[in-house]
Amino acid sequence: MALLEVEGLKVYFHTRNGVVKAVDNVSFSVDSGETLAIVGESGSGKSVTCYSLLDLLPQPPAKIEGGSALFDGEDLLQCDRSSMRHYRANEIAVIFQDPMTSLNPFISIGEQLIEPLIYNPDSDRRKSREDARARAIKLLDEVGIIDPQSRFDSYPHEFSGGMRQRVMIAMALINEPRLLICDEPTTALDVTIQAQILELIKKLQQSHDIAVIFISHDLGVVAGIADKILVMCEGTIRETGDTDTIFYNSKNDYTKKLLAAIPEGAKISPNSKKQDRPLVEVTDLKTYFRHGGKATQHGGIIKAVDGVSLEIQRGEILGLVGESGSGKSTLGRSILQLAPTTAGLVNFDGQPLTGLNAKQMVPWRRKMQMIFQDPYASLNPRMTVYQTLAEPLLYHGLANSKTIEQQIRQLMDDVGLAHGQMRKYPHEFSGGQRQRIAIGRAIATKPELIIADEPVSALDVTIQAQILDLILNLVERHNLTMLFISHDLSVVRCISDRVMVMNKGVIIEQGNTEALWKNPQQAYTQQLLKAIPIADPKLERSRLSGL
Repeated sequence: MALLEVEGLKVYFHTRNGVVKAVDNVSFSVDSGETLAIVGESGSGKSVTCYSLLDLLPQPPAKIEGGSALFDGEDLLQCDRSSMRHYRANEIAVIFQDPMTSLNPFISIGEQLIEPLIYNPDSDRRKSREDARARAIKLLDEVGIIDPQSRFDSYPHEFSGGMRQRVMIAMALINEPRLLICDEPTTALDVTIQAQILELIKKLQQSHDIAVIFISHDLGVVAGIADKILVMCEGTIRETGDTDTIFYNSKNDYTKKLLAAIPEGAKISPNSKKQDRPLVEVTDLKTYFRHGGKATQHGGIIKAVDGVSLEIQRGEILGLVGESGSGKSTLGRSILQLAPTTAGLVNFDGQPLTGLNAKQMVPWRRKMQMIFQDPYASLNPRMTVYQTLAEPLLYHGLANSKTIEQQIRQLMDDVGLAHGQMRKYPHEFSGGQRQRIAIGRAIATKPELIIADEPVSALDVTIQAQILDLILNLVERHNLTMLFISHDLSVVRCISDRVMVMNKGVIIEQGNTEALWKNPQQAYTQQLLKAIPIADPKLERSRLSGL
């Protein structure tokens, strides 16, 4: 018998607008020591399937309409509260997607780690605070936290994203569960950190003989770690099988679409309107911040951008890559004068921008726009699509009451949005659609330069592919110049003409995209390229084994 045997699971959401069949007749099994990957786009039912097993869904509106989930012979769907507490505390653990929202910001890492040990519902599993602390420190060391003795008393905000995810893994393993559910644990992480986390999960699984369910929207991520794959779409199973079968002999069109959307090739062709004269010239640019807003006895200066010089040619897409904290976003904001620069020069079309005040910058704002990483945070939730797109046109005097609606319709056509969605608000759109709105707002003023800051990092691979195609088409059609910032090198490769690699506030390497890919000179660049997941199970397993 499998460790977990799910049969005919049905989870429906009863809403004001009718019944949503989030999970509809899903069946699968997981053995001890085995990894099952559940993949599909956002809204396919992946997370709902797993959360229903541990009674983590809000009821109502969620309701389990049918099926069974036998864990070691016991049906999880029929458990009372006491039994479910036992399974949650000891047998089944979850690593959530965003560790910052999963960890309590007011409680130290150590206290959060030992909580399930000292307050365990099973009295025979409880430990004293001293034993619990020793166990937690040992586990922190096992997941790669440097100096675990002192970091035990640190708070979540004192850790990087990758370190917080390691803490979440330690928390999940603290009571030695038999099943680990990983819900998109690497989506927002740099490729190097992602590779470390994937390797860590695999290593811990083997050493502790844990069954793993790995939820992801990216087939490339699971290629090297999954034993078998379950492909979901709209609450149903589209295809299931061992990893090699899914990748090399897929029968389902939806699975083929997911595989085809994984960015891995070079840019098809450069912009035909690219010119060999610079639109943007940056000379020895420095942007420093005081730690905590003030200097300390040790100086307290953070050199986010430290003496960067670059040129962006007209019609060019320049890729800027590096890990989180390397200074990429600060450099982009500094070029647009959205961050106060400490020293250096920024010239736009031959005119200096550094030193201009907010009022003097207004005419230049029309020519320079930014696409932010999270459209839900950058779009005003109280403004409709119509109002969002109208605002820059009216502010810069590019439209009047007679022409505004026609211009908005044209913008919606440009970014692939239906005219009937004009009066909707941001929360009524999917992530990909919201990013289309943000892109529409950015191109509304017909700018010459766009800085795109991680515009596809949080999107499904299929939506990501659509947005990248859209950006390439708009660059060609409107003769845009773009600085494309990303930590995902596969994305940068398929969209950029030239690439710059940034680390600790400094540009350490640059060159033609394909030339840099084939022959990176710097060890840091080589490390970044080596960490890119390969959407081929055999090659990816070989890559992971060599790390």
